[in-house]
Amino acid sequence: MRKGRFWVSLLSFILVIVCGVGFVYRAQAARHYVNSTTPTFFIHGWGSSYHAEQHMANAAKRAGVTKTIIWANIAKDGQVTFHGHIKQGARNPIIEVNLADNKQMSYKKDGEYVFKVISAAKKKWGFSTMNLVGHSMGNLGIMYMLRDYPNSSQLPTLKKQVAIAGHFNGGIGFGYPKGSRIDQSGKPSVEEEHFTELKDLRKTYPTTARVLNLYGDLQDGSHSDSEIPVNSAKSLKYLVAQRAKSYQEKEFFGKRAQHSKLHSNRQVDRVLIDFLWGK
Repeated sequence: MRKGRFWVSLLSFILVIVCGVGFVYRAQAARHYVNSTTPTFFIHGWGSSYHAEQHMANAAKRAGVTKTIIWANIAKDGQVTFHGHIKQGARNPIIEVNLADNKQMSYKKDGEYVFKVISAAKKKWGFSTMNLVGHSMGNLGIMYMLRDYPNSSQLPTLKKQVAIAGHFNGGIGFGYPKGSRIDQSGKPSVEEEHFTELKDLRKTYPTTARVLNLYGDLQDGSHSDSEIPVNSAKSLKYLVAQRAKSYQEKEFFGKRAQHSKLHSNRQVDRVLIDFLWGK
């Protein structure tokens, strides 16, 4: 009997400690992060999938930002399928977007795909605002969507946009004008064709949006993250800064700043979480 009472007491003590830790953790998260129903959409890069977004999304979940992470598949024919559900009032939900047609080279088409996913989510859950996070090609899908569907009633209002490793003026081996420089406004001395097409955003980019531009430099002499020159990433400033509610940049250095590692970099996680959800 004494042994039985001992184990019951011990288990009760452990349960109290665990519940207490959980309460403290939730209280700390509530103090540090906003309590919002605004969803954040993550858009992956060329040849990739929503799995590339999971590290960042799970980092946000571990930090106490949200308990709700679902993913959405957009088929080649434009059909959208949601995997998971967002409860009414869910705190800071995350939607990982999966592009089935992940190796086609039309950024305009990518923009159509992103539009269909987001408009379907708005129709299903009634979102009035949104955050957008893109990596590599995902950024171009976001930018073309914003260019081609300005002020669309089918889209929620954009609150925050995070660009990670964006090739706004081309990339190494696919369009970057070698030797192109940028001035203080971010304007390139030589423009790649897609950059020229995106200049319409200088007149239509949402004035409601705060923008964070994240990019890498391996510090190996290439002034790039192995695929995207720093100057190409920084040219985003010219496209959006004069209209955005705010614009800021942050550069990461070394091996962990390599193009495909930026979306699984703990330093990037911290900066992204604080920008999107920090109080």
